[in-house]
Amino acid sequence: MNPIFSKILVDIARKKIKANQKTNKPVSEQEIEPLVRVFQVEISHAIKEYFFIIIGVFSAGFGLKGFLLPNNFIDGGATGISLLLGNITTLNLGILLLLVNLPFLFLASKTIGIKFAIRSIIAISLLALVVHFIDYPTITDDKLLIAVFGGFFLGLGIGMSMRGGSVIDGTEVLAIYLSRKLSLTIGDVLLLINIVIFSVGAYVLSVETALYAILTYLAAAKTVDFVVDGVEEYIGVTIISNKHEELRIMLIEKLRRACTIYAGRGGYGTVGKSYDKDIIYTVVTRLELAKLQTEIDKIDRNAFIIMGIVKDLKGGMIKKKPLK
Repeated sequence: MNPIFSKILVDIARKKIKANQKTNKPVSEQEIEPLVRVFQVEISHAIKEYFFIIIGVFSAGFGLKGFLLPNNFIDGGATGISLLLGNITTLNLGILLLLVNLPFLFLASKTIGIKFAIRSIIAISLLALVVHFIDYPTITDDKLLIAVFGGFFLGLGIGMSMRGGSVIDGTEVLAIYLSRKLSLTIGDVLLLINIVIFSVGAYVLSVETALYAILTYLAAAKTVDFVVDGVEEYIGVTIISNKHEELRIMLIEKLRRACTIYAGRGGYGTVGKSYDKDIIYTVVTRLELAKLQTEIDKIDRNAFIIMGIVKDLKGGMIKKKPLK
């Protein structure tokens, strides 16, 4: 890391420790180093996540203005609602994107967390500015190409934004919330929401437009699956680390997630040199994965992490306690 930047972080860490101590005792290097490491992890992860968000915003803007908007096409989700309202009102699409997503973002602050909601507000605001100010060229007037590639670039944008720990389409948040209240999966809720949107599109615009909208939605959904393995899937995370106790406490107290501890034994090495270690297993949603990785890196950058897709689950704490 840049020496000047490192010095700034050291100074910030020293001031923070002194403020917490409320004494004039000198701060040692041993006290400063862990806090500086935390700052470095948070900054590096934030840069990576906002890089994903920016790519996602410009990709979604290209899908909207280069394909869907000039040809009066719609999509599913909050973006589809905005496009539908744009076809029947005189409001600018950028303004509609903000207005339609605001209730979902408020719900996100209650369901997932304030940081996630703020990051999503920034992402959606950037998308609104891109749609309003950037003139993308109209690529084609072929309806099939519009539906397929408009959905592809829009899905790529949604997926990259999710990789950055945010959303630019708020209906995923509503689906997560309703799935916790009802005996439905997130995929079922999203399907019901989009059936309503496409039905209104068929009535207001035309059946043909609604059919192409379904094709656009499928292309976008498959692209999102390719980028982030799908918002409706949970992620089972296995963590192997020598700092397993610190990680366990972090999961329970900071992320408010339940975890299971397996008694394990290291298998690398000759007979008599293996060693016991606890193995942590927990389940999070895709939207919570970025924060979990950040918190793990703060404690142990060398932790061995195995992530696997969990299609759905029942019971436990995953649907009951919101991520802070």
